[in-house]
Amino acid sequence: MSAIAGVLQTDNGSNAWKQGSVLMEALSHYPCDTAQAWHEDDIFLGCHNQWITPESIGERNPFFDKERGLVITADAIIDNRSELFNQLQVDLHLREQMSDSQLILLAYHRWGETTPVHLVGDFAFMIWDCRERKLYGARDFSGGRTLYYHCNRDRFVFCTTIKPLLTLPGVKKELNEAWLAEFLAISGMVDVADASQTIYKNIEQLPPSHTITISSERIKLERYHQINPDERIRFKSNNDYIEAFQDVFQQAVTSRLRTHRHVGAQLSGGLDSGAIVSFASKELLPNNKKLHTFSFVPTSDFVDYTSKYMITNERPYIESTVGYVGGIKDHYLDFHGRDSYSEIDDFLEIMEMPYKFFENSFWMKGMFEKAEEQGVGVLLNGGRGNLSISWGAAIPYYATLLKKMKWIKLLREMRQYSLNIGSGRAHVFSSVSRAAFPIIEQLRPHTEQYHYPAIIHPEFAKKTDVFQRLREYGINETGWFAAKNVYEERKSHFNEVFHWNAGNTLSTKLSLRHSLWKRDPTNDLRVIQFCLSLPESQYVQNGMDRALVRRATEKLLPDQVRLNQRTRGVQGADWVHRMLPKWHAFTDELRQMSEDRSFMSFIDARVMQTSLSGLLEGVQPMHAIDPNFKLLMRTLIVYRFLKKMI
Repeated sequence: MSAIAGVLQTDNGSNAWKQGSVLMEALSHYPCDTAQAWHEDDIFLGCHNQWITPESIGERNPFFDKERGLVITADAIIDNRSELFNQLQVDLHLREQMSDSQLILLAYHRWGETTPVHLVGDFAFMIWDCRERKLYGARDFSGGRTLYYHCNRDRFVFCTTIKPLLTLPGVKKELNEAWLAEFLAISGMVDVADASQTIYKNIEQLPPSHTITISSERIKLERYHQINPDERIRFKSNNDYIEAFQDVFQQAVTSRLRTHRHVGAQLSGGLDSGAIVSFASKELLPNNKKLHTFSFVPTSDFVDYTSKYMITNERPYIESTVGYVGGIKDHYLDFHGRDSYSEIDDFLEIMEMPYKFFENSFWMKGMFEKAEEQGVGVLLNGGRGNLSISWGAAIPYYATLLKKMKWIKLLREMRQYSLNIGSGRAHVFSSVSRAAFPIIEQLRPHTEQYHYPAIIHPEFAKKTDVFQRLREYGINETGWFAAKNVYEERKSHFNEVFHWNAGNTLSTKLSLRHSLWKRDPTNDLRVIQFCLSLPESQYVQNGMDRALVRRATEKLLPDQVRLNQRTRGVQGADWVHRMLPKWHAFTDELRQMSEDRSFMSFIDARVMQTSLSGLLEGVQPMHAIDPNFKLLMRTLIVYRFLKKMI
């Protein structure tokens, strides 16, 4: 639950502790409960401890097990402790006080390099095997905690964050052009496809779902886990599915409430966060514990320009959930006076790399700040919910029924779905037909599929061969995935390890700054495997999309929220509105950027000028959804980072 660091001298040197001390000093700007270290001549392990769970209070981390000849430094919260205790036959009187790092060490002693397969939770750890003279580490399946490293013929060094590695002698600040090319070429929210790279040439990252072993000057990386989306569960009735889901999801939520401080949750007006809050409150109420919820709302002077199907201010739905669930201390945060542009420098300081999710940056950071003020140790979040607990888009499912000629079921479903969403059946059938047979859309006159503008300079793309590399990950020249449908996209999402890299980078580094952890029950490995194993009919039925979580939260969430299929919340729609007072500074910096010849060698000048020309026509809050405005902001963030880097 902390920042970890270490040094292994592979040249038989004896100054590992000196370099380790440099790493630990570089971490000292983060708050901590205690900083600890263990070292011998050629090996140093350190930990900047932040006590989050009850078992972590006063723990020894790094922990040296003299009997087994093993030392561990761990940044971890393990969620399947009871299961591991039983498998490892840990004495009952030792279980309550045993730290997660000790538990991982016992697991390693039993299972060796297959240990991570048995762990559920968010973790990054390194273990020194004194007898085999081997350093071994792992990162959890989705990369909930970061782990960077630098190696040469003399040493291997690692750390939770990048900057401490850059303070060591011989580690140069060199731009990794391959990383930058992927960042610029990918149009979606993914930062890069190669999860082993960082923006610094000499610093690498252990990818999610991977282990690393260093022995005899040899480094070995292996993927230890891959979710199997083809496993299937079958029950006799719908109620059996619901009860099974409630059991596994309650287990995931409950295991993430483990803190000696208050528990918090990010709460919107939707299903994912609402489900988490309802299951969490149900567990906390018998112990007279309040759940703190933190909800973003726009400022009072913002005028909603979105369609009637979108809601930018979800407060009425949030208040409905809070009142229905009970046991909640709710906080509504508009972050007046804060905006994405003013936050760039501080966000780059946190991320240690460029980022794309600027629209929500100020309130994502602000919620950690507010949670810290309230004494929160764990902040629940439902970031992965759309692909796990609340999976189930109706139109793609109905398209499948159409192609299979399930006419009776299709007509019954579409009739009910039309009533639920308040739309005509003809409109629904038209959408279903186009989804089932994409050629219909291609034959329609004056229709052209829109692609996000590609900002990377063609020569830079050619020099780095970026699009050839991206094709290996299923990403085409448009900068996004070439998957044919949402089902293939979902499968790809769980096959690849890079999708959540940027989000987990942010949550790790915000947690270090504010000494609290973001925990996501919808990302629990047990929940994901369960959700992937269900038939699609459990996710769309009786005219309900996202049907599993809607049925599972009956009597847990108000029907106003649970059954709402007519409107959807949208966050970040006010980012341009918030920037209006800074707009002149923003445009001046963009012009300065466009005149920087060195920087523009990475950027397509024609695309840049097209986007800039839109600024001359004036700015309105509704430009927040204009891809050209978003592209300019993303590019400016890269520009700022490279200026700071140099």
